[in-house]
Amino acid sequence: MKSNSTAADLAYVAVFAALVIVFAFVSIPIGSAGVPIVLQNAILILSGLILGPRRAFFVAVLFLGLGLGLPVLSGGRTVLSALGGPRVGYILGYLISPAVAGAIAYRAPARRQTAQIGWFALAGAVALLIQYVLGAIGLMLRADMTVAAAAAVQVPFLLPDALKVAVMIAIAVGVHAAFPDFLSRKVTRARNLA
Repeated sequence: MKSNSTAADLAYVAVFAALVIVFAFVSIPIGSAGVPIVLQNAILILSGLILGPRRAFFVAVLFLGLGLGLPVLSGGRTVLSALGGPRVGYILGYLISPAVAGAIAYRAPARRQTAQIGWFALAGAVALLIQYVLGAIGLMLRADMTVAAAAAVQVPFLLPDALKVAVMIAIAVGVHAAFPDFLSRKVTRARNLA
């Protein structure tokens, strides 16, 4: 059973990492900071909402690891090239936010959809906040922006990101309704360890 679980986990991680990479092709450039509106950040949050913290973290690790040599970011950029520019904070946010979203989302009760929506909304908001804060810090360090200027760069993203995360929450709630074992796996694993 352990090998089936590990194989399934690897498959989920690979599928979500592929989704994140595919959504690099959806990018809307805005502002002067060189940071476009993308769907990758929302797909990473979705991975946390659906897969939980551990698997979502590995989705981010795989995506960013592949990006060290492959053009997996919007605009056909590699992660390696982004690390030297103003996007470095967002890259770090991409690594941390899926795990945090998953850790919060997986506190939701497995079979109570209304409560799930609340937990998932909290998870999405916290994950976005992490991306914004780390993104702003990266802009301050790499683009010599003040705190106010780096915070102002985030403003055009607020509404689009809120809409994207709302869609991701709806998708995650639908997936968990169709496959309630995703959220209940944490209970099953805890019982198996006892």
